Amino acid sequence: MDSAPRSPNGFLSSLTADDFELLRPHLRAADLSPEMVLVEVDEALKRAYLPQKGVISLVVKLARGEHVQIAMIGRDSIFGAFSALGDPIALNTAVVLVPGTAATIDLDQLRMAADQSASLRTALVRHGLAVYAQIQQTAGCNASHTVESRLARCLLHTRDLSGSDKIVLTQEAMAQMIGARRNSVSLVANTLQQADFIHYSRGHIEITNVDGLIKTSCECYATVKAQYTRLLHPRIHCAAA
Repeated sequence: MDSAPRSPNGFLSSLTADDFELLRPHLRAADLSPEMVLVEVDEALKRAYLPQKGVISLVVKLARGEHVQIAMIGRDSIFGAFSALGDPIALNTAVVLVPGTAATIDLDQLRMAADQSASLRTALVRHGLAVYAQIQQTAGCNASHTVESRLARCLLHTRDLSGSDKIVLTQEAMAQMIGARRNSVSLVANTLQQADFIHYSRGHIEITNVDGLIKTSCECYATVKAQYTRLLHPRIHCAAA
């Protein structure tokens, strides 16, 4: 049997049936509550998280108190992939950006399962590399592109990961997402709303024109999507090549 049971999480649904069975007895359900901190930087990660709904934000805390998002993980992937293969000490803080649900597994159990299966180890490496690719692109994007294009990119990515056109995000959260000041975020959100790309009111965002946001976004949105397709869906990538 080559196909795994269906799952709302992309990592689990991509596994072979044998690999899924290595994990299945150890999976537990968990709520991803708003602003819930999953691990702080320099702490040992104890559990991996596989979102089914909701989005996890990886955040760097700077000395002056700023918080800058470097990557997001949603229903397509896993938080803790590289930790299961090596050092469990977190390199950044992980916090729930969009609330939802997740499957969780103790990191020790995931590590033991990976030790038994080369294909599971390969899956973990690919998902870890996909997050790393996103981190690299985010660094370049925040250094080079406008606040407007960065916000459009992050809203599109959040939509993809959460599976919904309706998102709850505070101005502070959006500022962290794009490494900008809150007043800049407010001005740009109003601009996107005036263009009828989004409807924004008191932290509630509804994306009303996806094509408009894509045109406003920089190339980083498409670049990250292409990297994820290559790493997480190699058969699709090979067919399209």
